[in-house]
Amino acid sequence: MKTETRMVIADDHAIFRKGLRAVIEAEKGLVVIAEAANGEEALRNIEELRPDVAILDVDMPNMDGFQVVKELGRRRIRVECIFLTIHSEQDVFNEAMNLGVKGYVLKDSSSTDIVNAIHALRQGHHYISPSITTHLISRTDRARSLGEKIASVNDLTPTERRILQMIADYKTSKQIAEQLCIHYRTVENHRTNISAKLGLRGSHSLIKFALKHQQEL
Repeated sequence: MKTETRMVIADDHAIFRKGLRAVIEAEKGLVVIAEAANGEEALRNIEELRPDVAILDVDMPNMDGFQVVKELGRRRIRVECIFLTIHSEQDVFNEAMNLGVKGYVLKDSSSTDIVNAIHALRQGHHYISPSITTHLISRTDRARSLGEKIASVNDLTPTERRILQMIADYKTSKQIAEQLCIHYRTVENHRTNISAKLGLRGSHSLIKFALKHQQEL
């Protein structure tokens, strides 16, 4: 039975890497198998060594953390990723989550958060530094509240409402097109227009709205 969690650390500041490694390896069962000073080196180490966890600085030379994660996906290399960052902005956080990054740790709290983040990911959970969780939730709640006041299914045409109902039934654009006897691209255009009218952004926002407001359709 595997008892060790193997990981690669990537950050362009050597002193920071060493300090983080010391914190990690002080925890039983956590082993750093490689360090990288830039994104290209991180990608090479991950591909060759296949660690369980990759700890990536968002702002690295050659390839940043986002580029590394995208390339890992393109090469179909499976590894849990934790972003180290100084950014607490919602858009940067959302982009990381959209890429499938499960750990988001602020650098100024990394010495206290990193071990918890590693354990959370290995148990199948997400982890966000507590210092920004409240901030992000607050901003998200405000945005959701405003969006719900503005967005209404009553603003949609009968066709758009019908398509939204099909989306709530988990039908794909292709299935919707076949059922309505219209072109696939026409459905995609409807989806874009619906999202614009409702002020929705993000790949999963439309299905979430459709499910939440299904009884109104």
